[in-house]
Amino acid sequence: MKRLGPNATIQGMSAASASWWLQSSVDLLGKLVTSPQGLTDSEARRRQEEYGPNEVRDTTTAPLLYQFLRRFSNPLVLILLAASLISAVIGDVVSFAIIALMVLISVTLDFVQEYRAGRAAEKLRQMVQVRSSVLRDGGTREVPMREVVPGDVVLLSAGTLVPADGVLLEARDLFLNQAMLTGEPYAVEKHAQSDHAGDGTLETAANAVFMGTSVVSGNGRMLVCRTGKATALGDIAHTLRRAAPADSFEIGARRFGMLIMRLTLLLVLFVLLVNILGHKPMLDSFLFAIALAVGLTPELLPMVISVTLARGALRMAKRKVVVKRLASIENLGMMNVLCTDKTGTLTEAKIELQRHIDGRGEASERVLQLAYLNSFFETGLRSPLDEAILAHGHLDVSGFRKIDEVPFDFERRRVSVLLEHGEERLLVLKGAPEDVLRLAIAYEVDEAGGIVTFDPQSRARLQALCDDLGRQGFRVLGIASRKVALEHDHANIDDESELVFAGFAAFLDPPKADTKEALSALQRIGVAVKILTGDNEFVTQHICASLGLEGRQLLTGAQIAQMDDQALRARVDSVDLFCRVNPAQKNRIILALKQRGNTVGYLGDGVNDAPALHSADVGLSVDTAVDVAKAAADMILLQHDLGVLHDGVLEGRRTFANIRKYIMMGTSSNFGNMFSMAGASVLLPFLPMLPVQILLNNALYDISEIAIPLDRVDEPELMRPQRWNLEQIRNFMWVIGPISSLFDFATFYILLAVLHANGVLFHTGWFVESLATQVLVIFVIRTRQNPLRSRPHPALLASSLSVVVAAVLLPFTPIGRALGFVAPPAQFFAIIAVLTLTYLLLVEVVKRVFFHYAER
Repeated sequence: MKRLGPNATIQGMSAASASWWLQSSVDLLGKLVTSPQGLTDSEARRRQEEYGPNEVRDTTTAPLLYQFLRRFSNPLVLILLAASLISAVIGDVVSFAIIALMVLISVTLDFVQEYRAGRAAEKLRQMVQVRSSVLRDGGTREVPMREVVPGDVVLLSAGTLVPADGVLLEARDLFLNQAMLTGEPYAVEKHAQSDHAGDGTLETAANAVFMGTSVVSGNGRMLVCRTGKATALGDIAHTLRRAAPADSFEIGARRFGMLIMRLTLLLVLFVLLVNILGHKPMLDSFLFAIALAVGLTPELLPMVISVTLARGALRMAKRKVVVKRLASIENLGMMNVLCTDKTGTLTEAKIELQRHIDGRGEASERVLQLAYLNSFFETGLRSPLDEAILAHGHLDVSGFRKIDEVPFDFERRRVSVLLEHGEERLLVLKGAPEDVLRLAIAYEVDEAGGIVTFDPQSRARLQALCDDLGRQGFRVLGIASRKVALEHDHANIDDESELVFAGFAAFLDPPKADTKEALSALQRIGVAVKILTGDNEFVTQHICASLGLEGRQLLTGAQIAQMDDQALRARVDSVDLFCRVNPAQKNRIILALKQRGNTVGYLGDGVNDAPALHSADVGLSVDTAVDVAKAAADMILLQHDLGVLHDGVLEGRRTFANIRKYIMMGTSSNFGNMFSMAGASVLLPFLPMLPVQILLNNALYDISEIAIPLDRVDEPELMRPQRWNLEQIRNFMWVIGPISSLFDFATFYILLAVLHANGVLFHTGWFVESLATQVLVIFVIRTRQNPLRSRPHPALLASSLSVVVAAVLLPFTPIGRALGFVAPPAQFFAIIAVLTLTYLLLVEVVKRVFFHYAER
């Protein structure tokens, strides 16, 4: 093939240019230098390089050097670097070297950890990325959607996402949902002929399909004309680039950041003013104030969050849960309500057709034949019920020819096929039994085709028969037909009337053996399970009874339809079974639960689940789900099993607990130390600690906490949903911080009044005491239990104790002397040991009292 240039194809046109779908498919094949058999692999790779990934957002990764250097744009980092340069200019080479080294270590540590976390998360996302079926080298290939290129020929089927913009080369009963682009909620039919190109607007382009839309039913073959940013979706991508509404974690983190910023600004200005009024050296005072700001800021928080979430995602992957969006781990830990469909979650999803009966309740081959014809010729997304019908036994359909189809949708809850058999045309319909009965005017009474008109008594008798099947645990479909004229060539919804009811097809889908225990396990950890299903209430109640879920309150779709949103909100918390609900009603239920203050998860795998998956706090799907569901979900379960989800919830809580643990430890310790420094700067004739010593103290403390993402979490914290509580964090900081300051001031007194310390010994003594207390208190604050009974991770134990040992030994080394330290007398360490032990005991007592009242 000849090489393409950007201007040689319609890919180069702007989204506002002429409607390319008005051209014939033959012309487009020629312009794209391709054929109905698609591209070769080599040509597809070349076009991938030329046009880039098929994505509407720019996902190119910046060079690593740029990513590293960009971290130096942090305002505090820039101020520190400026301070180090000033030190170098005035000849203070030691301060220059140490400040520059501390900045480099901090930035490098942050960059390496976040880079590794990002790589791990990207590998997990690639495991569950949406794929497209394309024709390459004469065969069908499954390739990631981002690798689709102009000139590709893509196969479309029910449940798939359209990967790009293009025209249809073939279409068979092809219906698409275009709501993302047009806002039209109903599926629209597509055709391969250019005479369906419309008036040039996207809404009327019945021969074209567009990226971001989804196939509801039927199948087709499309020629890809435009990809990525050149698509109609790419043209409106500015709306997609808007920041998503902040979730509870993001809001809490932002409020926490503002709190720290205000405290930092007040303390820095206060200390700077006091030092200036005290006629202390201007440069030292400035450096001290900046170092104070750095010490108060939990600068490792972004790294801790990224690494903790990434590690959580990797651990969840081992438990068969793949995380697409890292932030959703936090929502999973907060989840207190799980909404799920019944089929495949509570049941085995191994559906078998058990009975096919007529209106008299007797076995009927006629019912089986009509059900088989409908499922065989249906081209939409086949349900497990279709598969059960076709697996029940092979019937000869060679004498039948399909004319048209009215595909299944979740509002009608039925599907019809128009068939020709000899000199007869017949509309064959199956669907929700109550709807099929409502549309029927007569019913068959024998295999020979005898028909009796419905009267109220016969209609009630058949409805009672249907309800009785439901009470026995059967899922039921109604089967009906209608003869039409030979010239009737196109089926539509209006044809689904004046039907002749044939009978019922009844299916069994037994509960999973381990579902009862999984439900109990979720309830034990504070997750309420609510069932949202299209099945009727009799089947659902039968399944629930077998799982020990009897006596639960129930709402039907018909009842929900009569409620406004306020009335639904008043009921959702107390109701556990929602039956005969459509996709829009599922979405309303999810939103009502969220408005009641719940954190809601939704588990679904079908086209009808996409709205609810998108609205839930955490959308969960399975790897066998349709593309639309997988694209909407935040997490993918590799096993459709509530037991797997139980493990995922625990991992989410463990991950969030470690993030919160770092915040509570860092803020309380940092606030106490910085408050002490601010106070000391008022009382002392010299700086309480040199700027480089503050930076070193802060860096060593950060190193001691770097293993927080690995730490163990106490069992009680895993037994209840976790929530971001800024008020609790702030109060904890106000309570524990002053205790730290109290012992700092005790240290000041001992150094000045007992040891008669000069400035150098004071710096040394407080450096050692400050680091020892704020590092060792980690083991008290990391658990709400007795710290002697809650084992930290060995890595956290090793990093923390190593930092304390380093702080004690540093004054005795040449490096310590270069930093302005001096070897303290032996009695100092004995005093510090007693002070530190007393401090830890007091914090433990106060911690227990704090959480006792906080939990009340």
